[in-house]
Amino acid sequence: MILSVSRRTDIPAFYDEWFFNRLQEGYVLVRNPMNAHQVSKVSLDPALIDCICFWTKDPSRMLPSLELLADYHYYFQITITGYDAQVEPGLASKEEIVASFKELAKKLGKARTIWRYDPIIITEKLNKAFHLRQFAQLATLLADSTEKCVISFVDLYKKTKRNTKSLGPLLMDEDHILDLAAGLAGLAQAFGLTLETCSEQVDLTPFGIKPGKCIDDALISRITGRPLKTAKDPNQRQHCGCVTSIDIGTYNTCAHGCIYCYANFSPGAVRRNLKRHNPLSPLLVGEIGPDDRVIERKVRYP
Repeated sequence: MILSVSRRTDIPAFYDEWFFNRLQEGYVLVRNPMNAHQVSKVSLDPALIDCICFWTKDPSRMLPSLELLADYHYYFQITITGYDAQVEPGLASKEEIVASFKELAKKLGKARTIWRYDPIIITEKLNKAFHLRQFAQLATLLADSTEKCVISFVDLYKKTKRNTKSLGPLLMDEDHILDLAAGLAGLAQAFGLTLETCSEQVDLTPFGIKPGKCIDDALISRITGRPLKTAKDPNQRQHCGCVTSIDIGTYNTCAHGCIYCYANFSPGAVRRNLKRHNPLSPLLVGEIGPDDRVIERKVRYP
């Protein structure tokens, strides 16, 4: 079993206490996003978990507690972009996040700290020159602390279009994407970084940018030292290369407030869920009610 922590929210940045409590208890309860009364009980037995993939925009709160992960294999995907507070209003300073990234890489090794420069938003202001400048500045700081950078271009969901109106018209046509990708590929090569895409529909392989796997069986085999028998995750998008995992997060719980976010439906929903969070609960939000049905998630030993 591969544990995803989490595509749906930033558990390392906001819910580290809850997560480590769950490890101590040995299980976690996860509501089905499509059926709130259907709850999975997921074992956190180290003997059952091949690897944990952490997704975060700020790993700083995890740094003092890494010894609590001693029985697990794991790696981090850390998003650091060049956007300011207009786009990412709830983040710490990029200087602080970069420092945490570098400290984490010293502890884990740079293969287990993956830099994400995504999602890429292209407008008249956030243009090719902006992204190449920001990417180069960040790569200068991070190149010694990672082997790989993952990029993706923002998906234009109805909610995303609404929330990014303040940035001006989006220039997300294929020509703009290809032009910027070519520049990013050149920079990545100059800094000795492998550049991969995440769920990207546009073919960027002519620039040496291959489709990636965020939940990556090859990386996990490298970390664990043993082959991993798994398959592409059928629950992800068509162009997603990730292998199967179990996500323990909950939508509408991330307090970063990024305007491009797909995992929060509204600020009000996030505020309500933050109030319902109990670090001692087996659920990330709320408690088990009389109408809930808890089913133990079947997993095999690796």
